Amino acid sequence: MPPRKRKTAAAARAEAAAAEIEKTQAEEEVVAEQDTNPATVASETEMPDAEPLQPADAESSIPSEPAAPPKPVSDAATATQTDSGAASSSSSSSAPAAPKSTSADRMARFRALQARAKTSSDQNLAEATKETQRLAADPSALTALNRRRDIAAHKLLKADTEDRGDDFERKRAWDWTVEESERWDKRLKKKAARRDDNAFQDYRAESSKVYKRQVRENMAGAENMQRYEKDKMAAIERAAASGGLDIVETEDGELIAVDKDGSFYSTADSTSFVENRPDRTAVDRLVADMKKAEEARLRKRRERMAQNGDDGDVTYINEKNKQFNQKLDRFYNKYTAEIRDSFERGTMI
Repeated sequence: MPPRKRKTAAAARAEAAAAEIEKTQAEEEVVAEQDTNPATVASETEMPDAEPLQPADAESSIPSEPAAPPKPVSDAATATQTDSGAASSSSSSSAPAAPKSTSADRMARFRALQARAKTSSDQNLAEATKETQRLAADPSALTALNRRRDIAAHKLLKADTEDRGDDFERKRAWDWTVEESERWDKRLKKKAARRDDNAFQDYRAESSKVYKRQVRENMAGAENMQRYEKDKMAAIERAAASGGLDIVETEDGELIAVDKDGSFYSTADSTSFVENRPDRTAVDRLVADMKKAEEARLRKRRERMAQNGDDGDVTYINEKNKQFNQKLDRFYNKYTAEIRDSFERGTMI
């Protein structure tokens, strides 16, 4: 015989609830049948008339004493008994209404709980499926696919525009404003200039490029630019109030700041920067930039040492001995790799 399957606690509770509901429904059906059966109602109404006859019947079964005649029942007593029977039948018919409504409410709550459990399980399954698909997908592959799709769409639009005899660049410009187009052209021009200026010229130019790059990275963000513009305007207002700076308006309406005594703009001999007190965020950003530069310097140093063969242990006493050891390594390293590993592990006998 195949082994019997074990029921879980949830399945047992569900079966018990279903059995209780079926039992309640059966009791309600029996009560409803009793209320609607006329024979049962008639027997219930005639029961009070038959009760006074039971002592007479019991006495008639004794042979020694004659049976007493039944007492006559008056019309008022009969009406009272009929009214009491009708009241009892009406009370018996209205009694099962409360259990019926209670069982119906219980059944409705049970159905609602089942629907809620099914909905939650479906939602959990859908979210788990999405999470599995998200983890299975490679973000870099998706980025590459999106880039290739954009390039293909650009080429297709350009080919269609040229086939119709229209200017593709002019049609593309319709999607942008003049200010946005000018900013984009300026950005491309700066990018091309930085790319062309990548070659080493002298240390002064190299230091200038590094300084501009650090300023550009540290000033990235709208909050930093707003703080910079605010400090700049405050400095201009202080200089204009002290008389060291004149604000001149040109014919075009442009405002130009003229430095009278040469104390506003910084020079090589200026020491006003020592009065600046940056906030904690700016200091942390500068420290992070210095750590990043130090890590880049150490990484390049390790790469240079690896190219010269100095990345391992020092096994030489001078440059000539170093070159001889390198020659030995080139010829015999592949034969002595296992022995050297055993020495490192300490398992060489």
